[in-house]
This record gives sequence, structure tokens and C-alpha cells, in this order.
Amino acid sequence: MKALLGAVLLCGTLSACGLEVNTALPYKIEPGSIQPIESLKGVKVTVGSKDFTENIILGYMAEMALSAAGADVVDLTDIKGSNSSRQALLAGQTDVTWEYTGTGWINYQGNELPVPGGEQAQYEATKAADEAKFGVTWLNYSPLNDQYAFAVTEAYGAANNLKTTSDLAEFLKRKPDQNVFCLETEFTSRQDGFPAAVRAYGFQNPVIKNFGIGTIYSAVASGTCPIGEIFTTDGRIAGLNLRVLEDDKKAFPQYNAVPTLRTEFLNQHPELRGPLETVTAALDNQQMIELCKQVDVDGRDQGEVAYEWMKKKGFIS
Repeated sequence: MKALLGAVLLCGTLSACGLEVNTALPYKIEPGSIQPIESLKGVKVTVGSKDFTENIILGYMAEMALSAAGADVVDLTDIKGSNSSRQALLAGQTDVTWEYTGTGWINYQGNELPVPGGEQAQYEATKAADEAKFGVTWLNYSPLNDQYAFAVTEAYGAANNLKTTSDLAEFLKRKPDQNVFCLETEFTSRQDGFPAAVRAYGFQNPVIKNFGIGTIYSAVASGTCPIGEIFTTDGRIAGLNLRVLEDDKKAFPQYNAVPTLRTEFLNQHPELRGPLETVTAALDNQQMIELCKQVDVDGRDQGEVAYEWMKKKGFIS
């Protein structure tokens, strides 16, 4: 999710990037609290997303908000990989995509370590750097913060009084036989991943089992590993009854979700900001965990889940 793997591929056409336009939204969108904006009537806006559940849901939410505001929305959700999604925005093949502050800072700006000082500091640094270097504007950031964290089963956490990662570090000093982590390969070595946790919490001689990120959740739930790397808004947290341990020493970067647009395009259509930031302000981690659970555990469609949430919030009707 947060990785930008390989060299940046400069794509001249949609097909060169392996992208397929999904054209119009398959939902009838009527205005709710998001009302039509005269200057957006008929303005073509292509919304992209990456290829994982949360980002696809966010992409649909943006599309519905902009449709309610009167824009002519083109659906380009589910682009394969952060690399292609980012390049589609820079190349003008998409106009709006949701990004994460830590991804921008680490992967796109090339920094190894997070900005100290929390969410606001990370956002401000990422926002300033991306506009200066790439001409990309980051709108207001959301309370939705999809970070790295460690998780254990709820039963294991309760039995060992584990609430924070500091609790975990102290516990492992007493119980070195439990010092076993399920991690994805990249997280094991990247500077904002496990090495950052080791620096902050002092884990000693951990046994590491490498898994794909999708299988770590079930490996922890089944007891294959007592501790696993997770993303804090993944629906499988609720579906598998996992306990997320607080990163109390702030070892990991902040990954607040933010709508991003090319600055030139936003300057041409500044009214895009309002509908998008309306959605941004209404999101948080607990809501997204439930929305992702409906997709990843219950098998529902991302668009349907986004549509129901937008209607429940009253943004559309």
C-alpha cells in the first residue's frame, strides 16, 4: 500500500500505464448537503485510486461528491500500484486521487525518516514539498490515518495487558520465547518500517517470519505468530478480532488520507476543493475499518459501500 516500488514509469497514454477508463459512475447521484456548483457544471474530472479496498472506497466517495456538485466525473479507480496511480496524476490522466502524507514524504519525496511532531507537521512538510517539486496540491488532511502498527489477538492482548507498543517491548523482555513477528518483506528492511520500531522500542533479537501483507492478519489470528504488522484501518482487524497496539513513541510516519490534485488543474477549478474537503472532514479510522470490513470480510462491493456511507452522511440523496 505505502510502497512505491521500482523506477517511475513515464506513461504517455492510458494504455501504456495499463489503465482502463471505467467511464461513468454506475450510481444515480442526487445532491444532498453537497449542492450543485454552477461553475462545475459539465467540468470533466477524472478520479483515480490505487488498487486496495480503502483507496478504492475513497475514490468512489470523491466521485460521488463531485457528481453531486455537478462535475462530469470519469471513474478510473483501481489503478494497479502506487507507482502507476501517482504517475497517472502527474501525467494528467487523472485529476484527483487520494494520497497519504507518509507515502508522499517517504516514497515520492525520497526521505527515509518521518517528520517529528505528529500529523500536522507531517502534512505541512509533505504538502509544501510536493507542490514545490511536482506541482501537486494537497487539500486538507483527514482524521483518517492509515498507519503501520503491530497487532495481536484480542485474547492475547488482554491476557498480557498489552495496549501500547511500549507494553509489548517490556513484555518481550520478560517472555523472549514470544519474540516472534509476522512481517512483510519490505517492512522488514525499509527505514520507516521495522528498523524504525527497533530504534524506538529496542526489540532485541526478534524472530521474523515473512508473509504477504494479506496473510499476516490470518497468521496472527491463527496463532502462527503472536505479533503481526498491520495497517490501522484494515477491515480484518474487526473481522478477526485483533487488538491494535498504540505506537506510543511515534516510530512510524503519519499516513493521513488527503485528496491530491495537480495545482494547475485546481487553480482552474478551485470549487473542487469544497466537496472533496466535506468528505475528508467526515472520515476517521473506526468508520473506515467498518467500511473495509464490509468489503474484505463480508464480500460487498466497494462502490455500494461508499454509496451507502455518502447517503447516510446526507452528502448525496
